[in-house]
Amino acid sequence: MPTRFELANAIRALSMDAVQKAKSGHPGAPMGMADIAEVLWNDYLQHNPDDPQWADRDRFVLSNGHGSMLLYSLLHLTGYDLDLEQLQNFRQLHSKTPGHPEYGYAPGIETTTGPLGQGLANAVGMAIAEKTLAAQFNRPGHTIVDHYTYCFVGDGCLMEGISHEVSSLAGTQRLGKLIVFYDDNGISIDGEVEGWFTDDTAKRFEAYGWHVVPQIDGHDPEAVKAAIELARQDDDRPSLIVCKTIIGFGAPNKQGKEECHGAPLGEDEVAAARARLDWPHAPFHVPEPIYQAWDAREQGQAAQAEWQARFDRYAEAHPALAREFQRRIQCQLPAEFTGEAMIQRAQEQGESLATRKASLSCLNELGPQLPELLGGSADLAPSNLTFWKGAKAISPGSSTTPVEGSPDGNYLHYGVREFGMGAIMNGIVLHGGFIPYGATFLIFMEYMRNAVRMAALMGQRAIYVFTHDSIGLGEDGPTHQPIEQLTSLRTTPNLATWRPCDAVETAAAWNAALKRQSGPTALVLSRQNLPHQARDKQQLADIARGGYVLKDCEGIPEAILIATGSEVALAMDAAAQLEQDGRRVRVVSMPSCDAFDAQDADYRQSVLPAEVTARVAVEAAHADYWHKYVGLEGRVVGMRTFGESGKAEDLFHHFGFTVNQVVAEVEGVVDAAL
Repeated sequence: MPTRFELANAIRALSMDAVQKAKSGHPGAPMGMADIAEVLWNDYLQHNPDDPQWADRDRFVLSNGHGSMLLYSLLHLTGYDLDLEQLQNFRQLHSKTPGHPEYGYAPGIETTTGPLGQGLANAVGMAIAEKTLAAQFNRPGHTIVDHYTYCFVGDGCLMEGISHEVSSLAGTQRLGKLIVFYDDNGISIDGEVEGWFTDDTAKRFEAYGWHVVPQIDGHDPEAVKAAIELARQDDDRPSLIVCKTIIGFGAPNKQGKEECHGAPLGEDEVAAARARLDWPHAPFHVPEPIYQAWDAREQGQAAQAEWQARFDRYAEAHPALAREFQRRIQCQLPAEFTGEAMIQRAQEQGESLATRKASLSCLNELGPQLPELLGGSADLAPSNLTFWKGAKAISPGSSTTPVEGSPDGNYLHYGVREFGMGAIMNGIVLHGGFIPYGATFLIFMEYMRNAVRMAALMGQRAIYVFTHDSIGLGEDGPTHQPIEQLTSLRTTPNLATWRPCDAVETAAAWNAALKRQSGPTALVLSRQNLPHQARDKQQLADIARGGYVLKDCEGIPEAILIATGSEVALAMDAAAQLEQDGRRVRVVSMPSCDAFDAQDADYRQSVLPAEVTARVAVEAAHADYWHKYVGLEGRVVGMRTFGESGKAEDLFHHFGFTVNQVVAEVEGVVDAAL
C-alpha cells in the first residue's frame, strides 16, 4: 500500500512534469500543497468522479488558480474523465487543462479561478447556497442537502480586498460548512511577502468571527487531518486552517524561493526533485498501485447511492418538495411560468414610472412563482428597489442574532461589498438551486466588474440590477453618474445588457434574463419616472428581439432615431416635432443591443434599412458606442465628458438632451445625406 508521502508525490511529479513540458506554469503551489490535498481528497472529500454534477457532492475550489496542475492532477488521479494526454497538453490550445482552471473545460472544475480572491468569494457563495438550500428543503428525518465547501487560498488571495469583503460576510452568516486552507508559504512572485504582507491572518479571521486553526505543518498529514477534524466539529463558524508550507517542496535548489512560483523548474531541477522525493519514475508515469490508492470512483458511487436512497425516502414522504428540488437543481423554470403574461399586464396597465420601480413590480409578480430567486443589494435596497413584498432576509437564524430573517430566506443583505456580492452570486449560481440577482448603482458596477466578467466567461445565469443609470440621477453628481459603464457592459462577450424605456420593456427584460441559461444579464434602470409608450401586438412581441420600430412614418423614412431608456421618450418627442415640420422619421427603441445583433439579417434590415443612412442615436451615456449603428456619418446625442451635480432636468438641458438639440441633429444629418 503506497504511503501518504508517495500519494502526494504523484501530484508533485505530474505538476512539475506538465509545467516543464509546457515551458510555462506554476509548479510551486501544487508541490507545496500536495500533502494537504492528499489528506483532504482521500479522507474527507465527498464526490463521485463518475457523476461530477451529483447535487450533494462537496465543492472544492482552488482559489489560487495559478496552481492549476494541483487540481488537474487530483482530478486525473481520482478517476475523473481527464486522461494523461490532457495533462501532457497542459496550457496548450484546445486542451482541457488551460493555465488556470476554467469552468466547463474538464469535469470536476467547480469554478473558473484566475483573478486571485474570487475563488474564495465563489466558495462563500457555494456555502451560502448549501446552507440556504438545506434550510429550505431538509425536513426532520430527511436530510438531502448536507455537504461541505472546501477552498485553497494563497497569500495573493488574502491580499486582494475582495477577501475581506466575503470573509466578513461569511463570518456574519456563520457558514459552518465552509473550510478554507491557507497556503502560508511566505512567497509570492516578487519574493518573500514579509516586505508587503505582514498581517496577522489568524487574528484577522478571528475578528471576522471565523474558527481559526493556526500554525499547522502543511507537510504533516496527521496534523492536517487533526485540523480538518477540528474544523468539521465547529458547525457554527467557517474555519480557516493556516498551513505552513514550503513552496516547491521537493525541489532541493528552488523550494522556498520565488524561482519556483511561476516558472518551470528546469530539467536539472526536475531530476534533482525526483531524487529528493525518491520518485524514480519517468515523466508522466504513475505506478498502478498509486493509481489504485487514489481512485475514488467506487467510494464515490457508494456515497451517491446512499444519498439516492435517502432522497428516495424523502420523495416518498415529501413528493412535492422532491419534485421542486429536482426542478431547481436542473435549472428549469416551472412549466407554468410565463413571463409574456407579465409583459402583457404591464402594457395594459400603461403606468409611467421609474424603471427601477417597474423592476420591483416585476419582482412582486415573479417572486411567488420562482422560489429559486435569491435576491440582494449592496446596501442599497431602498434605492435599487429589490426587496419585494415577499422577500425574507437570510440570517444565521440564531436567537442571539438581532437581524430579522432565517437561513431559509430568499434575500441577502450584502452590505457595501459590490465586488464581493458579484463573486458570491457566481458561487451561488454555480452551486445550483438558485437564480441570484444582486443590485447596486450602475456606476458601482466598476467595483464588481471582474466578477461580472467571470460570470460571462463561465456562462452563468446571474442577474444584475443596475439602477441610477445616467446623469438623470441628478444631485449626487459626477461621482455617481455613469458615463462609460454601458459601453463596458455591452462589449463584454456573453453578457446580455438591457436598458428599458418603460415598465413594459422592463418586464420584457426580466423575462429574457430568467429564460437565459447561458450567461448573465444586466438590467440597467432609471431613477426618474419614464412615460409609458403605446405599442401594438407586434411591437410588444418584438421587444424580445432587442430593437424594434416603436414609431414609424409613411413610406421610406428620411431619418432614423435610435434611443434607449430614458432617452426613448425624448426621441419620440423629437420625432413628433420633426413630423410637424414635414419630416419622415422612424424611432427605434433599442433596449438590448446584443439581442438585436443576434437577430437574422432580414429582421435587422427591416428595423434599420441600409439605404437609410441619415441616423441619429440618443443616449445619456458615452457617445462612441453608437457609431456601430449610425455609421461615421451619423450623429450621436450622447456624453463625452463626466456629469455635474444638479437637478436631472437641468443636467439633461445642460448636456444637450433636448428636443431642439435632437431635431437639429436630425436636420443636419438629413441635409448631409442629400
